[in-house]
Amino acid sequence: MLVTRKAEFSASHVCRLPSLSDAENREIFGDEANPNGHGHNYVLEVTVEGDPDPVTGMVVDLKLLKKILEQHVIEPMDHRFLNYEVPPFEKVVPTAANLAHEIWRRLEPQVTSSATRLARVRLFETEDLYVDVTAGDLAA
Repeated sequence: MLVTRKAEFSASHVCRLPSLSDAENREIFGDEANPNGHGHNYVLEVTVEGDPDPVTGMVVDLKLLKKILEQHVIEPMDHRFLNYEVPPFEKVVPTAANLAHEIWRRLEPQVTSSATRLARVRLFETEDLYVDVTAGDLAA
């Protein structure tokens, strides 16, 4: 069974590589390469998979999942300039894909137990653009 919890946060970022010229960065990242940065109102959906507990009927304690999201994603990222305030984005371009991957990395050890596993992180950067990360995506 899959259970999904939604959370929202706002953050700014700039997508550019310091090793490239302004023109090269604009060619790759478009408007996202503006050195002054820009912001997004991100919508995060975190999906946990497991069987309902025979006593409680819950796959995961939703209050605990909310607390985990607050502690590991919202508090460190909300109203932050990702490139300057949130590791590892001082050295990793904070694209939607890289941000979703980092959120997975932060949540997976907190959510996975003998009864549950993190099944998906979906991060909406805009209403019509989102990234999905699943365990299969991270297999090396």
